[in-house]
Amino acid sequence: MAQTLELYGTPASRLDSFVVQSLQPSRYWKEEVLEAVRTVEQFLREETFHGEHGLDQDVRVLKVVKVGSFGNGTVIRSNTEVELVVFLKCFRSFQEEAEHHGTVLELIWTSLCQCQDLVDLGLEVLGVAEGIPDALVFTIHTRETAEPITVTIVPAYRALGTASSQPHPEVYVDLIEACCYPGLFSPSFCELQRNFVKHRPTKLKSLLRLVKHWYLQYVKARCPRAMLPPIYALELLTIYAWEMGTQGSENFSLDEGLTTVMKLLQEYEFLCIYWTKNYTFQNPIIEDFVRKEFQRKRPIILDPADPTHNVAEEYRWDIVAQRACQCLKQDCCYDKENPVPSWNVKRARDIQVTVEQWGYPDLILTVNPYEPIRKVKEKIRQSRGYMGLQRLSFQSPGGERQLLSSRSCLADFGIFLNTPICLLETFSPEIQVFVKNPDGGSHAYAIDPNSSIVALKDQIEDKQGLLRKHQQLEFQGHILQDRWAFTSYGIEDSNTLILSEKKAREAPFPYS
Repeated sequence: MAQTLELYGTPASRLDSFVVQSLQPSRYWKEEVLEAVRTVEQFLREETFHGEHGLDQDVRVLKVVKVGSFGNGTVIRSNTEVELVVFLKCFRSFQEEAEHHGTVLELIWTSLCQCQDLVDLGLEVLGVAEGIPDALVFTIHTRETAEPITVTIVPAYRALGTASSQPHPEVYVDLIEACCYPGLFSPSFCELQRNFVKHRPTKLKSLLRLVKHWYLQYVKARCPRAMLPPIYALELLTIYAWEMGTQGSENFSLDEGLTTVMKLLQEYEFLCIYWTKNYTFQNPIIEDFVRKEFQRKRPIILDPADPTHNVAEEYRWDIVAQRACQCLKQDCCYDKENPVPSWNVKRARDIQVTVEQWGYPDLILTVNPYEPIRKVKEKIRQSRGYMGLQRLSFQSPGGERQLLSSRSCLADFGIFLNTPICLLETFSPEIQVFVKNPDGGSHAYAIDPNSSIVALKDQIEDKQGLLRKHQQLEFQGHILQDRWAFTSYGIEDSNTLILSEKKAREAPFPYS
């Protein structure tokens, strides 16, 4: 049978054969590449790079890790790019790595050029590639590979030590506090990144090869100067599509997987993808950081090993989406004359919403962040049978309480994690006001605009236990007098009032 060379000319039913015949590397070719790279690894492990330029000790390598396609087992035939992360003894913190990263690259560069074994392999140092972080790039040759092997070396701080299980939350707290640029310290977590892909089923790796081949041949090769996303982002998107679309099954169709990824790429502006395999949101520092990240512009694909790194940020996804649209029109996405169906994959994971209402037990709902708020209200109505106007609000950490409009969805507010929301039922002519407490938290209250301020203070006393005579309410810099009506201050629906506690020496207002 003749070998199929063009993906776009391959019928959907032949994609499995295409991967085997055109993409999967032979064992002999792979070993030839890795044998040459072992010479580099041996040099790194045995060499001592003598400290200078501010380093207080010699530079020795603790460990060398193969990452990228050769590390995670998804290398494509004839792809001779190998990435190595070297963990160094002289880096004892993220701060030290940031300070001495450039110096270490220069030391390695100098020593490389003096290694006779590498010179014999046709060593050609291409220089330091600027990136996040910077890396040293060079080429070597073998007898069997037509193209030179490109090797990338990135020094890193071994933040995880020798731990093989889920990292301690404090590691990520240190990362968040040290991070000066997203992804700068991601190489410290390269073993987690590698293992996230490496231990996946063989069939999924075939889909990953297929997607990467499409991306390299039909996107990157045709737009070489464009700021396109890294292959790692496409790998993560493909894994997400497989997890959500097949529930992790090892038995699926490559054509359906490819079609699903292409359709998700067309919806890139709505993607918010994350995992909780290596870090969870039970630590408040990690949770607050990620919640703020989710309020940024999408697409968001959080590195499963590094919560500070949105691997999808600031790239030309519009170009990728255009190419994905073209792919869906090709033979590889058609079963005879019919387009291949895609899996049912949502643009973001479902989350749990805890509906809190004063005087009632909490109600827990499963909601998709892109589900309209009006549908959430309908679920509440079906559960509790409310007759009044439902007012839903939420407060992000450190932010103001906001009204959740029926016309909006949770994603509009950057809500992609389990979250509490407040339910308030109002009846005409009542409106809703938010009262911000001294600790930064806030509550929602239903008030008649024509009633007096003291009526709200009575509600606050019932709900929060702060005596009315000790309460002081402010709106737009004005202290509210108990006997005045809300309309006197121009207070309208969903305005925020500031609550403080009167000091003991202050005299109460005459009508308190």
